Amino acid sequence: MGKALFLTIVCIPCPKFIISNFKMPTDEEYAVVLFDGVCHLCDGAVRFILRRENSTLLRFAPLQSEAGKALLMKYGYPENYLDGMIFIENKRAHNRSSACLRIAGKLKLPWRFLVVLLLVPKPLRDLVYRMVAVARYRWFGKKEVCSLPQGEDPARFL
Repeated sequence: MGKALFLTIVCIPCPKFIISNFKMPTDEEYAVVLFDGVCHLCDGAVRFILRRENSTLLRFAPLQSEAGKALLMKYGYPENYLDGMIFIENKRAHNRSSACLRIAGKLKLPWRFLVVLLLVPKPLRDLVYRMVAVARYRWFGKKEVCSLPQGEDPARFL
């Protein structure tokens, strides 16, 4: 009798006040990094950030995900945007080199010092960024499907 009782699964309904008070993390609570989920370079960049970030306040979303597409639309980007990384912080979206350098500002030393490169004019910074972005699939490869970086905390991904 005890074994049968042990194997029984009990479902307890969740009170409505708990469900109504549950809040999904948003771009207003956390800084969000939007990245190309099929790009090996971008996947590596996310793993690099996760190992070196100063706190756990960054959240991540592939550009191809529903959360990524919703944030793209919210900040005025086309839903199919894949031109590079986007960093959302304080209700502002930064793209390309500005995104990367602002993310660097959230990392541990010595990487944090890269934020100084924001003083370089954006067109010049973005020229270098675009050269790498255009060739990223050719140089680093491309995954068949969008997936989260292996071995990372799924709660950090929207």
